[in-house]
Amino acid sequence: MPKESFDKLAEMREKALEAGGAERKKRQHEAGKYTARERIEKLLDIGSFVEIDEFVVHRESAFGMEDNKPLGDGVITGYGTMDGRKVFIFSQDFTVWGGSLAEMYGLKICKVMDMAIETGAPVIGFNDSGGARIQEGVKSLASYCWIFRRNTLASGVIPQISAIMGPCAGGAVYSPAVTDFTLMVKGTSHMFITGPEVIKTVTGEEVTFEELGGAMTHNTTSGVASFASEDEDDCITQIKTLLSYIPSNNLEEPPRIDTGHAADDVDESIDDLVPEDPNVPYDMRDVVAKLVDNGEFFEVHEHWAKNMTTGFARFDGRSVGIVGNNPAHLAGTIDINASDKCARFVRFCDAFNIPVITFMDVPGYLPGTAQEWGGIIRHGAKILYAFAEATVPLITIITRKGYGGAYDVMSSKHIGADLVYAWPGSQIAVMGSDGAINIIFRKEIAAAKNKEKKRAELAKDYKEQFANPYIAAGLGYIDKVIYPRETRKLICNGLDLLASKRQTRPPKKHGNIPL
Repeated sequence: MPKESFDKLAEMREKALEAGGAERKKRQHEAGKYTARERIEKLLDIGSFVEIDEFVVHRESAFGMEDNKPLGDGVITGYGTMDGRKVFIFSQDFTVWGGSLAEMYGLKICKVMDMAIETGAPVIGFNDSGGARIQEGVKSLASYCWIFRRNTLASGVIPQISAIMGPCAGGAVYSPAVTDFTLMVKGTSHMFITGPEVIKTVTGEEVTFEELGGAMTHNTTSGVASFASEDEDDCITQIKTLLSYIPSNNLEEPPRIDTGHAADDVDESIDDLVPEDPNVPYDMRDVVAKLVDNGEFFEVHEHWAKNMTTGFARFDGRSVGIVGNNPAHLAGTIDINASDKCARFVRFCDAFNIPVITFMDVPGYLPGTAQEWGGIIRHGAKILYAFAEATVPLITIITRKGYGGAYDVMSSKHIGADLVYAWPGSQIAVMGSDGAINIIFRKEIAAAKNKEKKRAELAKDYKEQFANPYIAAGLGYIDKVIYPRETRKLICNGLDLLASKRQTRPPKKHGNIPL
């Protein structure tokens, strides 16, 4: 072949690597951010990245744009391997047109998403964009919709992970919102529908970028983000850890690895972890850490709705999803945010064949007008919907309390759990003994000379007759009452038993979850 053609290719590749130029790359670094290519290089195995559409340019001629056509059009797309696993990736380049999304840019992203769906591989998106490219008008808006549709069609088929590495504003936020997990970097990433200036103009409110849509705002207040990263390196590490628990698509089983932690290797101090006084709090994450392989628990939504704990761990090398009420926050009650957090996580696990282990210690739903008017009925129903539709192995451990409707929805035997174990001090009832006797025996208490003594006697009798695990065990609602130290081995055995679980559901297009 002519040497000139080789030279031309080398020239084009070099030009594509220039992106927005040295000065803009320098500004990116000064802002504490990597460039689009650097992010890909740090995430993928060395030398594995294969770029697609590196020579694509925009087709706009208005506003003098025909004289400014950077190769790649502001987004880098392709595929490679991460820890040996195939993944597809797009990385928005803020040095080119501020990373603004337009027609060809959107088509590049759509191409890798289509390939990911067809080949059954995860999609990871690095988002760093000022929004829609104004110069291309409605074509930019159309590109967003092409991406949104693919996000939706890919949901539950392949894992989708969004890493917000800079601005993500306006319509751009809806793609991450549809994906499975969103990571944000403290101090450098922001997400919002309308920015501070628009808000000030329309409502008079004054708010900073960080207060409005920073990483911790969306990790603590809105729940939009799943993880908060200290910096971009930490974000990339979190992506790798997250994917280590998840299969590449909905037809595969999650990865199983040798963790070196035997199923019968037990920390017996777990027997003393739950306080004797049922009103004294403890952190359910401490329970989880004593049971899972090597104490490694990768928490999801760590900073939001802390009364519900969710995350990934392993038992005997098997990947599992962990769900638990956390008495250290709001006494472990279920509120609106906890409902959304739990339901979404359970549905993700069910979509990708990840067994769910539930740790129950729940006194009920959080009372109050704010909860009732905010729709706790509708939101709370999401949990029961998620567990009732799940076909993956479901194992539940009742560590202390299981009261009322909250007991029902937290993966009880009645809602569909395969195996339910209860620790010996647990209480399963419509409500706590104090509340129950005040209703059942209100006349006797009112007539008693020593009301407190009478209450204490009645409460003791109630606990013995109703609020203990043996009543439920006698009805077959609990499969086994166990010592806490037996929990790990029984979960590992249960996962082996349920590995071949198969369930079918009535044919339908899809259910209508109470959103």
